[in-house]
Amino acid sequence: MSFSIPKNVPSFTSSQRDLENQAWSARFNQQKDLPLYKDKPYYSSSATAKRKTMLRRKRVIAIVVFLVIAAWFFGIFSGDVVKLPTAIKPTNTKGVVDWDERREKVKEVFLESWQAYERDAWGSDIYAPISKTGKQMGSAGLGWIIVDSLDTLMIMNLTSELSHARNWVEHTLSYDQKTEVNTFETTIRMLGGLLSAHYLQEVLHLIPSDPKNPDMYLEKATGLADRLMGAFDTASGIPWASVNLHTGAGIPSHTDGGSSSTAEATTLQLELKYLAKLTGEKSYWDKASKDGLVPIYINPISGSFWGSEIRLGSRGDSYYEYLIKQYLQTKKSEDVYKDMYNEAMSGMKKHIIKKSHPSHLTYVAELPSGVGGATSPKMDHLVCFVPGMLALGATMGQPIDRARKAARGKPWGQRQEEDLHLARELMHTCYQMYAVTATGLAPEIAWFETEIPKPGEEEKVDYRKDIIIKPRDAHNLQRPETVESLFVMWRLTGDEIYREWGWKIFEAFVEHTKTKEGGYTSLDDVTVIPPRMRDNMESFWLAETLKYLYLLFSKDDILPLDEVVFNTEAHPLPMFDVPPHFHKADWRKVKEDAAAAAAAAGEVKKAA
Repeated sequence: MSFSIPKNVPSFTSSQRDLENQAWSARFNQQKDLPLYKDKPYYSSSATAKRKTMLRRKRVIAIVVFLVIAAWFFGIFSGDVVKLPTAIKPTNTKGVVDWDERREKVKEVFLESWQAYERDAWGSDIYAPISKTGKQMGSAGLGWIIVDSLDTLMIMNLTSELSHARNWVEHTLSYDQKTEVNTFETTIRMLGGLLSAHYLQEVLHLIPSDPKNPDMYLEKATGLADRLMGAFDTASGIPWASVNLHTGAGIPSHTDGGSSSTAEATTLQLELKYLAKLTGEKSYWDKASKDGLVPIYINPISGSFWGSEIRLGSRGDSYYEYLIKQYLQTKKSEDVYKDMYNEAMSGMKKHIIKKSHPSHLTYVAELPSGVGGATSPKMDHLVCFVPGMLALGATMGQPIDRARKAARGKPWGQRQEEDLHLARELMHTCYQMYAVTATGLAPEIAWFETEIPKPGEEEKVDYRKDIIIKPRDAHNLQRPETVESLFVMWRLTGDEIYREWGWKIFEAFVEHTKTKEGGYTSLDDVTVIPPRMRDNMESFWLAETLKYLYLLFSKDDILPLDEVVFNTEAHPLPMFDVPPHFHKADWRKVKEDAAAAAAAAGEVKKAA
């Protein structure tokens, strides 16, 4: 569908709602779907005002007695369990929020970031906004920033900037380079970006098509995909970690015994399947469809998992994300992906969902030695994609009310309710990773306090005690995972607290990552003010973080989640019917048939 976007509102002066008092006032409301998110009570015991009459003194005493009784009733003074409500429905005490205005402020920041890049490093793959320099990752520009940002430009209706970018892609960009690139990153950023641009222009008609060369983005995507195919030339079909764009030769990882990470090997399917759908080329589909909780490395030669470490952060994250998204992409026609997703989530809930102390935050731990080994209370910011994934898996991309009605008691049940509840809890934890720091921005990695208080020792809610930030983990890379999940949670639950949390995060980015030169940069340490700046703008700042914030503050009929899937670089791709000449994935049937054939062969041999 097409839509028009209002013009910029370049103002950062509108006041921000005070969520702290609102959230704690919600402590006494009936709605309880999400934990509270502040460590300061709403009420105050201050009695500094002079009491002029006995009547006033009696009123004060009566109020205090009432609050003490109410506090006792709600378990605030209990030392055994920290009881937290499960929802916050804040009320506006300062008028209705203008979400369109907030959306346009995100657009303003995108423009500032983009124009600084245009001015200082146009065509470069890496941009340093403080030193105003850029450099390439290969022999020439790969479009690492430009291609990754195409669909954001379209969604924000930035036609002038888009025209400049399109001209560069059409006339300057060439992937015939003697350059070694990472298979995974190139697929999700470049191939995904080109395919998404084609989809938004030629299918959704978000922007006018170019009558002279309407398939330019698709042609570029096909040329790039053909150069990436050499990565799949392995004995197992599991792709090599890297590929030479000029020769097409796959290259094993230079570390980890030559193994590819699980995320790298299993996060290529959405892009290749959509390309197969567009071109009719079955080879792309077959490459993407080669055959619980899994280790984070896969050997491309044997096809078997290597090592035992399990985590949903780096090296493993998007494997789980793409299971449910593959099921949705082909309109829920490939049940194997849903089954694998459900199996993996059951394993996650059983083995690595933990609680911190003293505030009982829910977090996703790691298993350095695999299932059965000790857990590590470490959670990457990357893991904050999980709340959105869980909500998407529970509702299949429909708003909750519609999903429950559509289910009519069949698919919707205890699993969906549990996953949605867990999504809310983890979303709250991810927000707290921002809220507890001096800058209001999250560190790259958080550690959680696991020490259980001594018997009789009171536990008071103080999230700063639950979340531990080590010096080497304190940097912020402008990552999108939390705002991605906030966007999904808002779309599917309609709870405005997720928009409010997103706004607080956005304001923190504006306050602390904007450079004097006009761009925005990563930070070295989020625990100090002013934070040290890194002089690097990640491409996903434009491709993901600002895109998700923009969509979070936009109308909910733009790119509906029951019609599109976002790849792991935030590039929207459509759901579609599987072409009849393509084979739907059914690996379990293949394995069952192989096992049955082996057993039959054994019986024949025994009889002989």
